[in-house]
Amino acid sequence: MSVKGAKDAARIPGRSGPESRRGDAAAGFAADSPDQVRNVALIGHSGAGKTLLIEALLAAHGMISRKGSIADGTTVSDSDPAAVRQQRSVGLAVVPLLINGIKVNVLDTPGYPDFIGELRAGLRAADAALFVVSAVDGIDATTTGLWGECERVGMPRAVAITRVDHPRADYDGVLAACQQAFGESVVPLYVPVRSAGEITGLLGLLQGTVSDYSEGEAGAPPRDADPGELSGSEAARGQLIEGIIAESEDETLMDRYLGGEDIDTDVLVTDLETAVARGSFFPVLPTSAVTGLGAAELMEVLTRAFPSPLEHGLPEVTDLSGAPAAELACDPAGPLAAEVVRTTVDPFLGRVCLVRVFSGTLREDTPVHVAGHGLADRGHQDHDTDERVTHLYSPLGANLRPVAQCVAGDICALAKLGSAETGDTISSREQPLLLSTWEMPEPLMPVAVEADSRSDEDALSRSLAKVAAGDPTLRVERNAETHQLILWCMGEAHADVVLDRLREQGVKLHTQDVVTPLRETFAGPATGHGRHVKQSGGHGQYAVCDINVEPLARGGGFEFIDKTVGGVIPGTFISSVEKGVRTQMQKGLAAGFPVVDLRVTLVGGKAHSVDSSDAAFQAAGALALREAAAAGRIKLLEPVSTVSITVSDEHVGAVMSDLSGRRGRLTGTATADGELTEISAEVPDQELLRYAVELRALTAGTGRFRRRYLRHEPVPST
Repeated sequence: MSVKGAKDAARIPGRSGPESRRGDAAAGFAADSPDQVRNVALIGHSGAGKTLLIEALLAAHGMISRKGSIADGTTVSDSDPAAVRQQRSVGLAVVPLLINGIKVNVLDTPGYPDFIGELRAGLRAADAALFVVSAVDGIDATTTGLWGECERVGMPRAVAITRVDHPRADYDGVLAACQQAFGESVVPLYVPVRSAGEITGLLGLLQGTVSDYSEGEAGAPPRDADPGELSGSEAARGQLIEGIIAESEDETLMDRYLGGEDIDTDVLVTDLETAVARGSFFPVLPTSAVTGLGAAELMEVLTRAFPSPLEHGLPEVTDLSGAPAAELACDPAGPLAAEVVRTTVDPFLGRVCLVRVFSGTLREDTPVHVAGHGLADRGHQDHDTDERVTHLYSPLGANLRPVAQCVAGDICALAKLGSAETGDTISSREQPLLLSTWEMPEPLMPVAVEADSRSDEDALSRSLAKVAAGDPTLRVERNAETHQLILWCMGEAHADVVLDRLREQGVKLHTQDVVTPLRETFAGPATGHGRHVKQSGGHGQYAVCDINVEPLARGGGFEFIDKTVGGVIPGTFISSVEKGVRTQMQKGLAAGFPVVDLRVTLVGGKAHSVDSSDAAFQAAGALALREAAAAGRIKLLEPVSTVSITVSDEHVGAVMSDLSGRRGRLTGTATADGELTEISAEVPDQELLRYAVELRALTAGTGRFRRRYLRHEPVPST
């Protein structure tokens, strides 16, 4: 396979910057039909080399004059200031390549676990996945888990092993690890050719030819492999051919091969491409972003082996009421159905939406319907709005290049859609539709923020709305009990990105310690006397009440009982005493937290025919409860959540030991999928504030958990 010389696309006029986001930037290219599109998500752990591999593809294709650097922040797909500061991808980016008439939308996804939401968005927009594995660092459990996700939905995959020319690279060891983790159908399509200990080219196992990369990017036509190279690759070639034949629909092919017949290379290539597109065979390619090794061969796989959108299933669709709608097809002439997979705020263009079109065609100056349903629990309220598409862009990282249309199967960017948020459906006004939402992880690390001054509070509110609109993994909560503004994030790196984006918009804020919403209750029975008497001329205030207080069982709520006799307190003021008690319970008695699980019995009191009033008896009721608290003992209650933790079997012991140190109570274990165990426990919320980060560190990034409020329990005495 070879695509040498496929450099017919125009070079990028410049790196990301304000000038590249204006409408007069160089025009982009748009596909005319779905069969001319390939949407490929790059997946791999942070540091595997995804971003630099894209730089190598752009350079090999002639779209950039020199490769960018992550350290300098000059790569095409990582122009976000937060990505530059953290030296890793923090958001989804699209880089289109035009290869022999095929538009390949390469989706660069973040590899750090905090940004799994961006990765899931990339998988939603993609029709195939290229797993990027470092020959130096190998694979991690997170990458293996993502392979399993793709396998469950039948997504076609290939593997690119990067950094094969690094001094510490172990290509053979990493290839074996991939086959062990991903399955036996992971087979090399090319093998490295070495000269004097250095990798100088790639040998194509099917064609028996060598692409020479000794001078960097391959330029000369492939040469025939010499006898020594063929002999050294004989075992790998046999494994590849047997794997292809096993997937072939021609049942006679294996018998012919075992009988000694030489199978025609074109037949093997055709069967290979069919098996890869079907998602049952996974070729491996060695690559190097530094020398460009394997870039041409990789582009050949992207265009010839990976499927077009016509071969990939579409999401389920309903009307706005939730009733099933007619099944969609990837047809440019069909009803419009597109989805916002990412939303950002550009200082020049405002809200910019990255959109995957599943059906129909998006065109400039077209009225559309924007609908977002099903994410109310994340703080994204259901909304339906009619808007107009003014301009269409082909995104190239942060660069936006105008295009006239975007057909079904393609990816584009829209600017100035005022109501669009990540996950929204864009359809026609005449036939509004809703695409089913994709699975989003639950943010479980709280961060409390506060504006530096009152004048910054409005700016914080506005900016938070913009940031949250583009980030479904961010949940914003104003805690009604602690009055703190809580940002629920995926982890520390995610929190840093959210705070950076708020500050970039001019918001002055700072973080606070998260306050756990405790409760107060009485430890035992107590009595209280409330006397509210004031006389300062004119109408006075007079109210006296006596109460008995006793705690109820957890979850018992509040009970108020009137046992006064003889009308010592007029019936109209009985409810006033209760109101005063309830008000004081909300304010708290010892630490300012609400009082719960309490029975208050009104047993006596006094009233004045002139000076008694509703306000006076409210004050007396509150005072009586405070005096009862002073005479008795107040006990603090802390929230406890039930937690379900899923970890690999090798980490079960460490996680259980850690739960014991967090005052957790183990309630059970169960076997989950494969070699996974689900641990159930009850853990105080105070011990879970940073558990999302600490569980990841404890399990090498593979552990995940869910939590649900269970009850409040007494805080242990210190």
